[in-house]
Amino acid sequence: MTALTLNLDSVIKLTREEFYRLCTENPDLKLERNVQGELIIMPPTGGETGRSNVNLILQVALWNEQTQAGEVFDSSTGFTLPNGADRSPDVSWVEKSRWDALTKEQRERFISLCPDFVIEIMSPSDSLAKIQAKMTEYMANGCRLGWLFNRKQQEVEIYRPGREVEVLKSPQVLSGENVLSGFVINLQKILS
Repeated sequence: MTALTLNLDSVIKLTREEFYRLCTENPDLKLERNVQGELIIMPPTGGETGRSNVNLILQVALWNEQTQAGEVFDSSTGFTLPNGADRSPDVSWVEKSRWDALTKEQRERFISLCPDFVIEIMSPSDSLAKIQAKMTEYMANGCRLGWLFNRKQQEVEIYRPGREVEVLKSPQVLSGENVLSGFVINLQKILS
């Protein structure tokens, strides 16, 4: 099953509030909205992708629990990016001062900012070009570090603002660099 993209813009242009209501009234659907206003219906992941997601979240969350440097989010969390797109990265992290600056009401809805760090994992149903475009969109909207895991190719693409994408073949570990200071992730269970 692949993601389904609906172009409703010529019929109806959903406001931010209407899109939020659409998502909350249809909780069984995982919806995203790109900057053109198209709705993207994401299918559930398969077992290997889900297993990888949990492993990644666990490692990021354990590091964050020790450092208290920010907040970690799963793939169900919606972010409204500065360009107006509504996205839900597989794993994301927001630096503490940015999270603390949000009101309680802002925290309860889709978060109106771009995460500082994102991870996307290619599912067998994903289009590499579309996920790469999504990663580029995160960088253009203020993300400071992004990792795209392509398990089929045993590759990780590393995204940093203003730099060329770095592609690593079968890395064993990755560093959180200066964004997730001191974080080193073990990739044995992710790329296998």
